[in-house]
Amino acid sequence: MAESTSNFFTKLFESLFGSNDPEVEKKRRLKSIAKDLSKSKYHFYKASSDEVQPTFAKLFYEIYKCVAPAQTMFQNVQNPNTFKFLLVDYSLSDKQKALYEALTEDSIRAQAETTPIDKLTREVNDALNAFLNGFDPDKIESIEKINKQLSIFKAFCSYDFYFMLKKFDSTLHEKEFNVMPKFDKITGTYILEDLKDFISIAWNIPEKENWTPLVNFLKASKGVEPIALSTWNKICQKIISIKDSQTFEMMVKLISKNPDYKVEDVPIEGNIIDSYLEKIKNDTNTILQKLTRQQKDSKAGELLMQIFGTTSVVRLRNYTAATSAILEKKDLGSYEYCNPLNYYKAFLIDFVKKNLREFADLVLVRGAWVTTSLSAPMSNAYHALLDASLELSSFDESLAEEAEIGVKIKTLLPRVDRDRESRNIVITLLKDINTKAHEMCIEGTKNLIVIAKTIKSLLEDYSKTKNELIINWKEIEHFSEHPVKDIGIEVYKEIYLFVTLMQNCLSNE
Repeated sequence: MAESTSNFFTKLFESLFGSNDPEVEKKRRLKSIAKDLSKSKYHFYKASSDEVQPTFAKLFYEIYKCVAPAQTMFQNVQNPNTFKFLLVDYSLSDKQKALYEALTEDSIRAQAETTPIDKLTREVNDALNAFLNGFDPDKIESIEKINKQLSIFKAFCSYDFYFMLKKFDSTLHEKEFNVMPKFDKITGTYILEDLKDFISIAWNIPEKENWTPLVNFLKASKGVEPIALSTWNKICQKIISIKDSQTFEMMVKLISKNPDYKVEDVPIEGNIIDSYLEKIKNDTNTILQKLTRQQKDSKAGELLMQIFGTTSVVRLRNYTAATSAILEKKDLGSYEYCNPLNYYKAFLIDFVKKNLREFADLVLVRGAWVTTSLSAPMSNAYHALLDASLELSSFDESLAEEAEIGVKIKTLLPRVDRDRESRNIVITLLKDINTKAHEMCIEGTKNLIVIAKTIKSLLEDYSKTKNELIINWKEIEHFSEHPVKDIGIEVYKEIYLFVTLMQNCLSNE
């Protein structure tokens, strides 16, 4: 009977005070938080009226006044990585600074004026490796520690104090501190999100931190001290004290009516050394590649002028830079061998079918070779070049809009942005086209080298008392308007120039 009565009263109390009701429990917890907040030494918020007090604004105003110069400093720098790279530069040893200077584009270009590109590349890479090796574990740890401080300091100073403070005094002017503002108390919800943001930033400030290295770095890098070390230390002490008191967390819980509020962590940017060193390596390689390309382009221009008398050589109609640009715009790739293949076509038309044919007719048709096996390499290579001219034309025509491959590309091109299969087909076609173009360039160059080697041997044989290759040189002379030897020398020179051009172009691709 007694137990039944006890259960009855228990249920009665539960129904009256709602101990199982979530809302009642929530209110109870918020009431307890308000009671704890009232005992705090920081009187920033009045829970009964949900009002944030002017003392809160005054605290933020004093902080704002102290960090404003640093805030301006960070705002005036557009590139977010500027200070990170300045920090690494600040930490370099004298030896590293000298090496770094040698790795600048101006320095490398100056060296390129007197140093062959291959040798320069080796020297620059040696300097780069010596520079990178200067970052030992102790140096890296020191830099990363200051970088962490920099990230915390920058985030804190970049907080929009003015935006929040203007809610307490609408007449407040940004970064004007001559007259103390008249702050009013305001409803807590007006600054709820501002307070949350501040907590997530400010709570990253560690206790008992030595900020001297960071302040020294900022002063050395910018020429002025954005904030006095003693002032910043006082701000940090105040922030840590407020954090320990949990005053701001309790304010957020009461204003938001959420007793379960948890501070959202804002990750601190870390590890700048890897990105810095990667940038140095990439920049250096880019400079070397640019120089190599420029020197090769310059060399190619000289060779083109010697061979064709112009640097603009376009003989193909479809495998061209203009058509390639359409593919590149769609991010599909490009016609990779436009230049060498066009040069090859031009050489076949302008030289092989004229100058080389004249010499080949003299030595291959009218020449009496000691054995046919001696003439076979040149003969095979020469006829392969004649066949290549037709093959090259056929290849180019297949890419025309009305031809088989050209039609495929033209049909699929409008779909590649939305249809992956169409994109893949075009990319595969393009790969096959480039492979064929490369093969033709390589094969043609090889055949020209074979012919050049044979011509060199023929010129030597021509001057011998006892001929070992062709035994009727005098007879051949009767069929030529010019001395055979002079024709051979001229043909050899032109082939040599063209082979050099092709090697230059193909090594660029």
